[in-house]
Amino acid sequence: MGTSLFRRLCSAPVRLANSFRRCPPSKRNWIIASVCFVYLFFVVSQVGHSWPHRDRRTDKEKYRRGRGLYNFGIHEAPSDSLTGGATTGSAVPTRSNVVYITLRSKRLKPANIRGTVRPKLRQKLRRIKPGNVAFTQNKADFLGRDADQTRTFGSKTSWDALRLRDIDYRTLDRTNTDPRPEPPGSSIRIYSQRAPPWFSAEDVGVMRFLADAKVLRIKEVFHRDSASLLLFEGEAEVSPSNQTYLQRKVCRGRCGVINRPVDTSEVFAFHLDRVLGLNRTLPAVSRKFSFLYDGQPCPVVSWDASLYPEGPLAGRSTVRLTWGGYQSSLKQRCWHKNITPKSDSGCSTIHHYEWSKLALFDFLLQIHNRLDQSCCGFKPRQEDVCMELDHHADCGDQNRITLANIIHRDHDPRRLVFTNNQGFFDRNEDNLDLRVLEGIKEFPEHAVAVLRSKRLREKLLQSLFLDQTYWESQGGRQGIDKLIDVIEGRAKVLLTYINAHGIKVIAMNV
Repeated sequence: MGTSLFRRLCSAPVRLANSFRRCPPSKRNWIIASVCFVYLFFVVSQVGHSWPHRDRRTDKEKYRRGRGLYNFGIHEAPSDSLTGGATTGSAVPTRSNVVYITLRSKRLKPANIRGTVRPKLRQKLRRIKPGNVAFTQNKADFLGRDADQTRTFGSKTSWDALRLRDIDYRTLDRTNTDPRPEPPGSSIRIYSQRAPPWFSAEDVGVMRFLADAKVLRIKEVFHRDSASLLLFEGEAEVSPSNQTYLQRKVCRGRCGVINRPVDTSEVFAFHLDRVLGLNRTLPAVSRKFSFLYDGQPCPVVSWDASLYPEGPLAGRSTVRLTWGGYQSSLKQRCWHKNITPKSDSGCSTIHHYEWSKLALFDFLLQIHNRLDQSCCGFKPRQEDVCMELDHHADCGDQNRITLANIIHRDHDPRRLVFTNNQGFFDRNEDNLDLRVLEGIKEFPEHAVAVLRSKRLREKLLQSLFLDQTYWESQGGRQGIDKLIDVIEGRAKVLLTYINAHGIKVIAMNV
């Protein structure tokens, strides 16, 4: 019985196949089409039945899938297993939750710079005449409060009395004047064994002092032909360059100059100077003082007493030149190959190569307060200093146009020191000041090589990352990228200018 049933089941498909082959072709095609139609109807009905149930997962499962934590076949334990039962499984991430930040930018075009970078630079500020008090009311109130605590002055101390004295912070109760605790660690971030190669060991030491030194004393220093300086003295050894000038009693130890919060270009200028290998600016960092400017980050520049050989009241070691005299000295190549110029040549003490470095640096940052303080090379705005002081009207007479802020150290009169680096990042490329490049026939080889290597962004990012306070005050990586976009655009213009005018690129080891 069982054997016959098995034979019938096995022979049934064979008989069906034989009968199907004996059918006419039209009937055979009809059977095939019917089977395909039934199969297609079955598939469509199954898809339509499962589609409404596709999104019936719980919210938690949707979240886990969106975060990359959802795995098929692996489910979380019930909520009661957290308290009593043992967990039977654990979720294994399907993708990494680590975010890697690289120093290379992936943007193909520069971002819009107008609305984000240094918006306060163009506000019309009240100009302070020499001799007037440079402190804001905020600083005066704080110093007055400290003076009451130290009992140095009376209860109704006038500002005229305050400005002749300095405040000793070692005698103050710091819990009253600065209730916020100091942040742990240093704001200078060097995570590798050494700093970037364009920084010397002295640069790193000065940066750490400016950023982290405990403030002992605050002092206002007056000097000729400029507003007063606000110095702070910290706990550190005296730098060798300042040991000779201790008798001036301006800075008893190691000091830094506190600038206004809007002068943040001082910090960027320092890093750009080191990356290009010029090494002509003073070290600068960004630092917050709870007792100044409502805790906003302020640029702090290293104090160098050698710039004031006769004391601050006598002014800095400057070179006075008219625009005509400057152009004449460029043609004579003063002090080139250490050849002493003639007495009637009109040469200054500055070496010929220093002007090339200054012109390149000022063009990239669009600093016009040295070589073009009359704003003759670009179209100024009404709120610019040259327009307010009516210097722009002197552009027609070369003998009336004078250079300014041409500074050198007392013991090194051949080299310039780039100070007061007030750069402008919001100036359009069609309004760049090309006048600062006029008369220049050579540029430093190392600096031009950095601009041509297309690694300027990478090096500036590595350099600026060291200063955490400045990095965060500019909006992090996004804000820093916008500043570098501007410098890269000007570097392309400069390289085009070099090629178009046949300017030589030579080594300038002076």
